[in-house]
Amino acid sequence: MDAHSYNAALTELRTVRDEIKKARAALTKLEADRDQRIAQLAAYGKAKAERIAPAAGLSVADIVALAPALAPESLTAAETAPSPSEPAMPTADGSPAETAPEPAPRTGAAAPATAGKPSPPTVPPTPDSGAVDPGPARDRPAAQDAPRELPSIPEGPTGDSWFTHTPKLISQSPNFTQQARSTVFLDTDTGVLVHRQQTHHLDLGDASVAAILAAVFHVLPEGVERIYITAGDPWHRDADRYPYLRDAVAAWLNAPTPGWRTDTGRGRDRMAGHFVHARNPVGRYQRENGEAHVEIRSVGEWFDVDDADPATVRDAFVLLWQALRRHWDDAVIMGSPSQTGRDLWTRTIPQRGQHADGFPVLSEELRGLLHATAGQGRNELITPPRVPEQLPQLVEYDRTFAYAKHTWKSPVGTPRRITAATFAAWSEKEQQRALYGSGHWQVRVTVPDTWNHVGLLPAPAPGDRTWHYPAAPGTTFTTWAGGPEIHTALANPIQPWKIEILDGILWDDGKPLDDWAKKLKETWTNLTAQAHFHGDPQQARAAHLASRAVRSILLYGIGAFAQRPRMVTGTTPRAAERDVPPDAEIISFDDELITWQKPTGFSRDPNAHPEWAAAIWSGARAALLTQRHRDDNTYAGALHTAPGTVIAFRTDALYLTAPQHWPHHHQPGDYLLKGHLTHPVTAPTTEEELLALRDAGRAALAQTGGGA
Repeated sequence: MDAHSYNAALTELRTVRDEIKKARAALTKLEADRDQRIAQLAAYGKAKAERIAPAAGLSVADIVALAPALAPESLTAAETAPSPSEPAMPTADGSPAETAPEPAPRTGAAAPATAGKPSPPTVPPTPDSGAVDPGPARDRPAAQDAPRELPSIPEGPTGDSWFTHTPKLISQSPNFTQQARSTVFLDTDTGVLVHRQQTHHLDLGDASVAAILAAVFHVLPEGVERIYITAGDPWHRDADRYPYLRDAVAAWLNAPTPGWRTDTGRGRDRMAGHFVHARNPVGRYQRENGEAHVEIRSVGEWFDVDDADPATVRDAFVLLWQALRRHWDDAVIMGSPSQTGRDLWTRTIPQRGQHADGFPVLSEELRGLLHATAGQGRNELITPPRVPEQLPQLVEYDRTFAYAKHTWKSPVGTPRRITAATFAAWSEKEQQRALYGSGHWQVRVTVPDTWNHVGLLPAPAPGDRTWHYPAAPGTTFTTWAGGPEIHTALANPIQPWKIEILDGILWDDGKPLDDWAKKLKETWTNLTAQAHFHGDPQQARAAHLASRAVRSILLYGIGAFAQRPRMVTGTTPRAAERDVPPDAEIISFDDELITWQKPTGFSRDPNAHPEWAAAIWSGARAALLTQRHRDDNTYAGALHTAPGTVIAFRTDALYLTAPQHWPHHHQPGDYLLKGHLTHPVTAPTTEEELLALRDAGRAALAQTGGGA
């Protein structure tokens, strides 16, 4: 680009800027007009929020926020009714670390609680990872900024009744063979389609669903059941026409497809309808006058393709299948890593011995409590003045195949409630054994007055299912946490925190995931070695992608155990907007269709075990703080760095201002040097700035030949 082109581009950019300003002003005016009209409608004596919501393109909650008089009577009564006074309780997240922790020092040891506990609030459902991606949030009432209160277990017989299993809902070994599906791999940018050993070049036109199905079934008339999109992201073709990516995806999935309709499921396969996700959606279609069923999916569910062509991606799936078959002779690669992971796990359930009858599913109440109180990865950006505005360096360490390190022990059996009084009556040895076991605890936490490092325990932050990690000296908060994090708070290498036990859930220790995880770790090790030593660059690349797929099987398989409350999506013709369910949220609409979503609560899933996911996540978060390397007689983690040198946590990664000499033996959980900027940089203050520095650091390290 020369100076003339540069100046011309700047002029065009300013024009776009001005157009954006005009569009925003017009949108603001339209929204104000809409809100005024809603207020006018609310003045009508028989007005109902559920009638106004679809007409306005808002949820019922949004309408009530604008016109409180339209709140349902049941909700108003619930808000004004006095709640009984109840004593306080703990919070959750628990999974054992790799080695048994040493006894916690008596200083700062857990103490019983005597304070009163608030009445348990309602747990709002959130979208299931296998149903609907919520995407960017629309404007919400200001109440979202209020502190979030975690639920507690009710006192007395009501709370005690939670400690059971759901009748006739048990994880058991399957008595059928999973059926493979004929799969093709398609690059919608180039039109290259790979089916088995054959390559075809398609004319995809506008890359709509209709065009893709027509082109694929023209060259492969019968039998194709799954189409993986390896590149092109066709669901984003019209993204500039919609405020959110999810809206563009929903429009793409629901566009007219002559000869096809939305799939309604078949046989044992209950998966039906589309999965609206901003980047990895799933479209499910069925012939209008036939038995043909087909899915359109993104390979991005499994791994980042980068520049791999469809043939290499297909080879990766072949290598993955071959590697899994060494451990499961009936292994089948299903549509997603989470489906594949849980299917493989069910095939490791013992058919004789202690758990031959399977693993019962917890009561819906305990599953709801775990859903609301057990977060997943720690994502925290620490900004000035807690860190310098100018960082001397930025170093990224990522825990290799992290979750695989925390599957060796998990909760099993019927859970027991451990009240504050029960815990206080135990001996010190009994208390320590319980805290090191498989438990989920509600605790009142106090940060030491002289603390000068990062926070240790998650606390509820304003917003929906968001968490922060208080670190200010003297701060007191109530939360739920798992055994590994409680142990870290009591026995960390710097200073013990004060932990007051308010309530708890305690299980027996078991190994329901150990065999499954060991087989996946061996598969991952084998494919990683192939990627390193294979002489053919394409096969080496395919083996690397396959190893990343194994990681996804374990990672998303664990996430699937969490079984969040589900959201379903649906469409209603604009002419019949009164048929939109009253508790649905409008997520997009055009001249013909209204697309909505609504919560459906927990499904009767025989493989729902949020206690396992919570334990693993807690163990992984604790290992970000401190992790022992027994063979090297050393420790790694954030608490083994100088105060003020931790910049960010991002699920399994740590961002620091100085390199560390932590051991890396290519084992799950080891800290791998992933990126390094050796020059001073401005401290990031947003996630976007952090990710930009991350990418620059990885590129810089790759140029020097360091890291992986």
